[in-house]
Parts: sequence; structure tokens; C-alpha cells
Amino acid sequence: MWLITPTGFYSIVEKPTDRGKETLTIRARVRSDLLALKRAYCPSLGRIRESDDTDYRFRATAKRADVARALAQMIEVLGYSNFKSEVAIQQGVDRAHLYHDVWDVLHRLQDDPVFEASRPASGKGVR
Repeated sequence: MWLITPTGFYSIVEKPTDRGKETLTIRARVRSDLLALKRAYCPSLGRIRESDDTDYRFRATAKRADVARALAQMIEVLGYSNFKSEVAIQQGVDRAHLYHDVWDVLHRLQDDPVFEASRPASGKGVR
């Protein structure tokens, strides 16, 4: 799952090492995003590991229930009416501009008819 928030960009996955431990791996492109997540929403986030050999340079794990609580808390405190403006406030205009570029690319989902046909009819996620 990709999660793009005013505090950072995260990729949340269940790695094979998470199975059986009830943990999830939270990955990020920059260390400060994981630090912000830990500080604001998920104090139990584990040690941040860094590797140049992985697609996401930084990663840490947390209990699945703690990650779920962190996401719920993000929703509970949400009080802005424009996401990119909030990003500019919390992380600066450079990050807001980068997120706008992501928004622009994903806007194609709305306008390009090729994507209309690729939507799952059931409404359930694809695995």
C-alpha cells in the first residue's frame, strides 16, 4: 500500500519476515518520513534500517495493530481542506510540488478511457 500523507510517503507491505510476527514493514525514500511517522503517529516503530541495495532506502517494522492505529489517528486529526497546501505547510513547497507531479500522473486514471475498462467489477482490491 502506498500512503502519501502530509508527514511523508510510505510503502507499507507484509514481507515474508513479517509473517507470523503480526508486523508490517514500512518503507520510505527518506529517513525523515519514517522519523515523522514515529514521532506523530507510531511511537512503536522499530529501528530504521538503511540499504542502498533495496528499492526503498529506509525501512522499519511495527506491529500491524500499531500501524492500523496510526492510520486511524491520521484520519481522526485530519483538518485540512487541501492536501497539497497542507504538505507545503508541513514539509515545504518542494515536497508539495513533487506530490503535485504524482497527482498529475494519477489524474490520467480519471481521464483516460483505457483505465475505465481495467477497474475490478467487484470493488475488492487486487492481490
